[in-house]
Amino acid sequence: QAQLVESGGGSVQAGGSLRLSCLGSRGTFGGYTMGWFRQAPGKEREFVASILWSGSTTYYADSVKGRFTISRDNAKNTVYLQMNSLKLEDTAVYYCAARAGSLYYTKTDGYDYWGQGTQVTVSS
Repeated sequence: QAQLVESGGGSVQAGGSLRLSCLGSRGTFGGYTMGWFRQAPGKEREFVASILWSGSTTYYADSVKGRFTISRDNAKNTVYLQMNSLKLEDTAVYYCAARAGSLYYTKTDGYDYWGQGTQVTVSS
C-alpha cells in the first residue's frame, strides 16, 4: 500500500531552522517526483518545493527560494526539506507528496500520494 510519512516538525523561533523528512514506501518513492506542500490555517494548500526522481533537478516557490532546500536519498526512500531563516509566515502543516510526472506542476491535483502532514510553528 502506498504510504508517505512525514517527521521533523516542531516549534522554532523566527530565524531558526528545521529539517523535515518524508519516508516513502517503495511503491511511492522510486521513480516519482517528490514535493513538499504546506497549509496554514484558513488558507489553501500551497506548493513549496519539488525534486525530480533522480535528485538532479529541484524547483521552489518564490516565497522559500534561498531559504529552503529539498533533497532526497533514494537508497533510504526519503525526501528532506531543510528550512533555514524561518519566518512567522512559514507556520503551517507541511505535507510531502509524490507524483509520476514533471516537477514543475505545482497544483495539488497533480500529486497522487500524500502524507498525513507535520506541524511547523514559527514564533517571534
